[in-house]
Amino acid sequence: MAAIVEVDYIWKNGTLVPWAEATTHVLTHALHYGTAVFEGIRCYKGDEGSAVFRLREHMERLVQSGAMIMMEVPYTVDQLVEAALETVRANKLEECYIRPLAYRGYGSMGVNPTAAPVDVIIAVWPWGDYLGDTALKEGVSVAISTWRQRSANAMPGAVKSSASYLNSGLANIEAVGNGYSEAILLNENGMVAEGSGENIFIVRNGIVSTPPLSDGILEGLTRDSIMQIARDLGYEVRERSLVRTELYTADEVFFTGTAAEVTPINAVDDRQIGLPGQVTLQLQARFFDIAKGRVPEYGHWLTRV
Repeated sequence: MAAIVEVDYIWKNGTLVPWAEATTHVLTHALHYGTAVFEGIRCYKGDEGSAVFRLREHMERLVQSGAMIMMEVPYTVDQLVEAALETVRANKLEECYIRPLAYRGYGSMGVNPTAAPVDVIIAVWPWGDYLGDTALKEGVSVAISTWRQRSANAMPGAVKSSASYLNSGLANIEAVGNGYSEAILLNENGMVAEGSGENIFIVRNGIVSTPPLSDGILEGLTRDSIMQIARDLGYEVRERSLVRTELYTADEVFFTGTAAEVTPINAVDDRQIGLPGQVTLQLQARFFDIAKGRVPEYGHWLTRV
């Protein structure tokens, strides 16, 4: 959650523009009504150069998110993939965070967005450990939020929209204000959903479990990656609903996400889970080896810069 580090260029509507000139009008529709979808992607410096982790899948999800809110992204997945690589190269970054954003722009006002044009930007910048400098090694403490996850029939979890993240922001503000690193939200039925910007897993008796998509969560690409990695390592992986007390009694708990990567959780609601566990650390190490190009069988997840 560190400040953005400015670089040289942002890609906007097909053109690289200087960082300071990538501006938008104050009457842009998305600014007033949250009509925007976005992605978070990471580029890693590996042993054989830089590569972006699951770039195509992220751009596919961006386009799908747009379609679900009746907003056609005016670029193909191939064009968005190349634009992201072009932006990383132009800014001469070996490692970075990549933020594509498609939004309803300036031209009309009112809650119906369909008359507003669609603008697309891709920004990149250096971004380290999302939840703090020691999070990946030591874990973080979290709290169950008093805010509930927005209903799947009100604000679908399948859509990675700017509007959805007001819910996340409220939960995170509350947690951090109370001395925790992050929040966990329950859904409208009281089941564990996700963090404010992460999916969540538990490990108990060697079984890895995570909430199902039907509980209103984002279909996270890091979540999907960790599920595949865990199965390949021989672990049983279950998608099932979790109640909050299962977080208290789990052997291990961890977050996954593009920004958070694989972050251990060492306490939930002041119930100590302890130091990062063996399964979490094994999955974390494997994830970083894959992201840095050290595991050839997962090479299809990487797009070379």
